[in-house]
Amino acid sequence: MYEERLAAGLAEVTARLERARARRGGDAPVVVVAVTKGHPPEAVRAAAAAGLSFVGENRVQELVEKRELLHELPVEWHLIGHLQRNKVRQALPHWTLLHSLDSLRLAREVSKEAVRAEVETRVLVQVNASGEEAKGGFDLHADEERALAQVNEVAALPGLHVEGLMTMAPFVAEEAMLRSTFGRTRAFWERCDREVDGFTARHLSMGMSNDFELAVEEGSTMVRIGTILFGERSR
Repeated sequence: MYEERLAAGLAEVTARLERARARRGGDAPVVVVAVTKGHPPEAVRAAAAAGLSFVGENRVQELVEKRELLHELPVEWHLIGHLQRNKVRQALPHWTLLHSLDSLRLAREVSKEAVRAEVETRVLVQVNASGEEAKGGFDLHADEERALAQVNEVAALPGLHVEGLMTMAPFVAEEAMLRSTFGRTRAFWERCDREVDGFTARHLSMGMSNDFELAVEEGSTMVRIGTILFGERSR
């Protein structure tokens, strides 16, 4: 079921990514995170068989269940959805990279649990660059200086390895709004790299199935693709 759809979808995504990279004039690679939320374990198996090494899940329970069932697969597991503080202890052993570190309170909880477990966990700081109230993250749109101070606080916490930023653009928006959101985030990512001790500008997670080409043109290094690869979610 998934193999045929994934083969066609991955070919489409790869071609569109290459054209977007060419338009931005750079040769830096772009990582595809295959978003398997709402799809059964077979989707993850198909992704791994197709050579996709990064798998994204939105919900903690789904992440835990799939990772325990598919522990033999050579993939990194990314938690890309909102993480409640009371689920940090359960989730932390299962993600390879957390995309959605969206508040100081959450950052402190993740830090506390990482220290308790005697590990250093990889995270991205989520920023809201569009000003849309429904979007989570540190409010880059309203106050860049305050957002910078908050990223400094996050990067100083023990047990966290801050590897970049993540943002989400409005799902329905004109191209100008999308470019503004992605461009503002890229510029802030570069500023954090210059000015924040403990911040590594390794990943800039921007772009999903509906807007990833614009995100790549504006500097994204990591895109989160689900529908194009796997079709509509089964649940």
